[in-house]
Formats: sequence, C-alpha cells, structure tokens
Amino acid sequence: MAIIGNTLHRQANSRLEETAEVDRQLAKLEEDIRKLKIDFDIFFNGATKRPPLEARARLESTFKRIADNRKLTYAQRYLLSALTSRFTSYRELWRRTLKARGEEL
Repeated sequence: MAIIGNTLHRQANSRLEETAEVDRQLAKLEEDIRKLKIDFDIFFNGATKRPPLEARARLESTFKRIADNRKLTYAQRYLLSALTSRFTSYRELWRRTLKARGEEL
C-alpha cells in the first residue's frame, strides 16, 4: 500500500495546508494593523484630510472572518487574541483622539 493513496496522509496534508493558509492570514493581519496605525498617524499629523475609516472597517471584517474559523490551533488562537487586543487598544486611542479633535466617526 502506497503512502500517496492513504486517506490519512491526504487529510494530514489538507490540515497542513489549512494551517499554513491561516498563518499567512494572521501575518497579513499583523501587517495591516501596522499599516493602519501609520495611516492614522499620518492623518493625525495633518498630512491627509480624511481618516482611514474604510481600511479600519476592512480590517474589522477580516478579524471577524478569521475568528469564525473553528479549525484554528491554540497557537493561532493566541496570536489572534494578541492581535485583537492590540487592534482594540489602537481603535480606542483613535476614537478618543478623533473625539478630542471634534470629529465624529
């Protein structure tokens, strides 16, 4: 019996591919948080006229989509939790700063 035809082998490869895909999504999410922070810093320093609210909404939807995945490993859940915490603290900072400037979301 060849290993290639083994059902368990195919399932293991499928799980590895899913895990790798989620890892890529989490890495992209981390990068997107960093970019959004830079965009808000640019806005608060007066270089742009409008806050990057569309980018923030896209990032929030990405968080929801990844959080709905039931096949996350413990390490991936931990990283997602850390990223969510970081994003939430930034979001509150941005909200308070916009409110202090007299701008509403």
